[in-house]
Amino acid sequence: MCTHPLDLAKVRMQTALDRGRTMVQTLGHVYQSEGFFALYKGLSASMLRQATYSTTRFGTYEKMKDWASGGHDVTPPFYVILPMAMTAGWIGGAVGNPSDIINIRMQNDMSLDPAHRRNYRNAFEGLWRMTREEGFRAWFRGIGPNTTRGVLMTASQMVSYDEFKKLLVSFGSDPKSMTTHFGCSMLAGLVATTVCSPVDVVKTRVMNAKDKHQPALVILREAVKDEGILFAFRGWLPSFIRLGPQTIITFIVLERLKASGIGMRH
Repeated sequence: MCTHPLDLAKVRMQTALDRGRTMVQTLGHVYQSEGFFALYKGLSASMLRQATYSTTRFGTYEKMKDWASGGHDVTPPFYVILPMAMTAGWIGGAVGNPSDIINIRMQNDMSLDPAHRRNYRNAFEGLWRMTREEGFRAWFRGIGPNTTRGVLMTASQMVSYDEFKKLLVSFGSDPKSMTTHFGCSMLAGLVATTVCSPVDVVKTRVMNAKDKHQPALVILREAVKDEGILFAFRGWLPSFIRLGPQTIITFIVLERLKASGIGMRH
């Protein structure tokens, strides 16, 4: 709810032919040309994506980490949690792929000419129409870049959070302090945004492309040829401004739930 307009701006910037617009200009253009509620276009798909992709990767990672630590509140070494985070990210990316496609399409729909707009009313209608019009295989469109992003996101976000937390605690920070959680999650969001930006841009373009047979490598090659290598970091600022608060909210809530004993074995 808090970060959706920034996610929409990121998608618009990643798919736009006009490379001159900043994040603020993109949001202003959407507001002026489409109205305030257009800033929340695709919100139902965004929430469905979080309910599938995010809960799967966070839940899988926490369960694997709990298993590796023997049920104790101790973070295993880096070389142990990294492959676990990568595995959890791949699973989350695969589970959340269909809702991610609908999310991107709904956010970018109004930037297309009227003849090419899909006009999904909500996420569930989008999934039904995509299945009917393109076949069930369309659910797995862009799954390669999406699972790759899931691996990179989970590894960079969760592992960096745990490592930053251990670092701050070693300097005397309280491991249960909200200040500690805030600082770790902000740094984790910065790392995750930078690591994931290139594959996120390619994933967005694959899922939004009208030619459903165009491979990700072809899209990547054409983008580098036409726009230069820096195309991979288009939309970085709205990505960070979105992912930063989202990461902070997510980890603080997760830490509060763990401290209260919800979902814990003891």
